[in-house]
Order: sequence, then structure tokens, then C-alpha cells
Amino acid sequence: MLVPVVPIGNSRGIRFPKLVLDKFLVKDKMNMEVTEKGILLTPVKDIPRADWAEAFCSMHENKEDILEEIPESGDFEWEW
Repeated sequence: MLVPVVPIGNSRGIRFPKLVLDKFLVKDKMNMEVTEKGILLTPVKDIPRADWAEAFCSMHENKEDILEEIPESGDFEWEW
């Protein structure tokens, strides 16, 4: 697909057709990688909490998910 390079202020850019953006689920950011062969653009998959499961498993393996014992209310004096 041949696309024109258009002026954008002091820079230049290209416009992506909506069908292409929708196909790759592009929101508002893309990752740009410059290689010897050219420029590689990939969509940023910004899925909230996507890596939480892995983080929780890692915490469990390192025993970082154990809560401290809560003392009984009679074991200490409340300060008001």
C-alpha cells in the first residue's frame, strides 16, 4: 500500500486508514522500532491489569503474599 507523507507542523507523517487501525486495535499510541530494513510500527497493547496474574504468581513463589497476623483487640491498648 502506497501512502503519502504529509506535513504536520515542522514534522512529517503518514495517515493510517481506519480499517488498518481497527484491524490491529490501535488506540492512541504505537511503538516505533528503527531497523536496518526500515521502520516497524506495532500497536501498544494497553490492557489494564494484564500482567497482574504473573505478578501474583511471582509474589506467591517468593512468599510475599502472606499477610501478617492481626492482633486481637485485647492484646494492645488503643490510643485516642
